[in-house]
Amino acid sequence: MAALGWLTPRRRSATARSVLAGEAAAEAARKTSAEDESALLTGAPDQAPDEPAFPVAGDDRAAAFFDLDNTVMQGAAIFHFGRGLYKRKFFERRELTRFAWQQAWFRLAGVEDPEHMQDARDSALSIVKGHRVSELMSIGEEIYDEYMADRIWPGTRALAQAHLDAGQRVWLVTAAPVETATIIARRLGLTGALGTVAESVDGVYTGRLVGEPLHGPAKAEAVRALAAAEGLDLERCAAYSDSHNDIPMLSLVGHPYAINPDTKLRKHARSLDWRLRDYRTGRKAAKVGIPAAAGVGALAGGTAAALALHRRRR
Repeated sequence: MAALGWLTPRRRSATARSVLAGEAAAEAARKTSAEDESALLTGAPDQAPDEPAFPVAGDDRAAAFFDLDNTVMQGAAIFHFGRGLYKRKFFERRELTRFAWQQAWFRLAGVEDPEHMQDARDSALSIVKGHRVSELMSIGEEIYDEYMADRIWPGTRALAQAHLDAGQRVWLVTAAPVETATIIARRLGLTGALGTVAESVDGVYTGRLVGEPLHGPAKAEAVRALAAAEGLDLERCAAYSDSHNDIPMLSLVGHPYAINPDTKLRKHARSLDWRLRDYRTGRKAAKVGIPAAAGVGALAGGTAAALALHRRRR
């Protein structure tokens, strides 16, 4: 993919693959947002509790960027997507066990584990290889209703709505596939989504990524690229995340928020006087929460394995 040419100067810590992933995510997000604009204007997002918010009404050079996993939604989108694909017989029970164990670990640890996330992405890429993009988008709509809709944090949803009510654009920024992220953004009435871009040729997935997963520094590159293209002032923008992995993105904007933060992000946010919000019923309960049953023995087995490993490490 050719360079898009509208990036502003960046930190030297970003790798070439991070830049490529960020550019690809921004390009895909802008294209999808333009295609869905009329649908978004007529959509009626779910109601959420009122939440005090700072957005300045009418500031069209400000926008908000929300991490997805454990910030907007409980758990990881890619794992819920995997459960939905298993139900539709895209892969075997052994692979569901791995998805279940990864989801259980994510809930137990309360943070993103790069090795587990990479393994999940590799699994997803191998599963969708050879399938049409349109097919996965259609299935993704069904999976959202089945596994994701009731996992949205109302408090974070209210923050996003505050930006929308102020006339600002709101984007998801996630390592999840951009197609999955776009579905979630559309269903929540948001502007669009920046996500990991999987390569496709003639509408068929090749099983490879464009650049690298949209994670860590790549998220910051995507936000920087989108802001430049959309004429946004990052100092007037806000970003929200639960993970210390997203400190590069949070540091890019003038209004960073730590939402349901992990230990490292909480410490970092307090040291810089960033705003914090925690919508979990209890931090300990959130860390030991077990994923909802998938209706198959494999999920129970995967959860048991994660619990056993957790006990050994204590």
